[in-house]
Amino acid sequence: MSEHERALAAAFDNTAAQFERAPVQSDPEMLARLIRFADFPAGGRILDAGCGPGLVADALLQAGYGVLGVDLSAEMIARARKRCARYGERASFAQGSLFDPALAGPFDGAISRFVLHHTPDQLGFLRRQAELLRPGGVLVACDHTTDPGPARREWHQRIECARDHTHTHNPTPGQMVELFAAAGLIELRFLEEPMVLDFDEWFDRGTPSEDKATVREWLLSGSTARGERPVLLPDGRIRIEGWLGIIRGVKAANASAQ
Repeated sequence: MSEHERALAAAFDNTAAQFERAPVQSDPEMLARLIRFADFPAGGRILDAGCGPGLVADALLQAGYGVLGVDLSAEMIARARKRCARYGERASFAQGSLFDPALAGPFDGAISRFVLHHTPDQLGFLRRQAELLRPGGVLVACDHTTDPGPARREWHQRIECARDHTHTHNPTPGQMVELFAAAGLIELRFLEEPMVLDFDEWFDRGTPSEDKATVREWLLSGSTARGERPVLLPDGRIRIEGWLGIIRGVKAANASAQ
């Protein structure tokens, strides 16, 4: 593992329980919409890159797919195996890096959810998944997005990294499309849907580099971004309103598969 991968593994080993319960992670309706949008080939074998505790894998398995989930965190893999044990051989999970040469395709589809913003090389992360697809295979990514404006984007990034030191950067909606095009995917479809977070729940499952009071102060500084709009409620809680970007692409039929 790289130093960044080791930091990610340690962070998610420590926060797996909070992550698993988070509404934005576990909402069954959001998961169902994601699987419908992905529209993977029926009964296909799907790679879940950064599978976490198996929430997306479970939704895929319920829909009749086979899944291989890969994650850096041993704790996340243990939770994914427990969650999906009832599916038998259709579900398998491996602790390790997506870039492990032993990871072999071809897959009919690949998906990642809330992983891009932890990834130093977002294009490399997507290209690696595309390499593992068969020609005609489908690649899907879902992540929270940021503001196209540089000043607002910088403000958003400062807060994200203060709340979780494993974050690299959130893509804009346009950057998500550009990344998929640069990775060689075709027939691109992009969907946006609103996302709402509770500040306390969101902060408490992070791996912060700043204390909670400081991040709260920065969040209420009067700035705002398209991907992170704070709303101070009458009871003192903060609701954070943002946007999820979900993108789907197809590996060209004349592209090579591993």
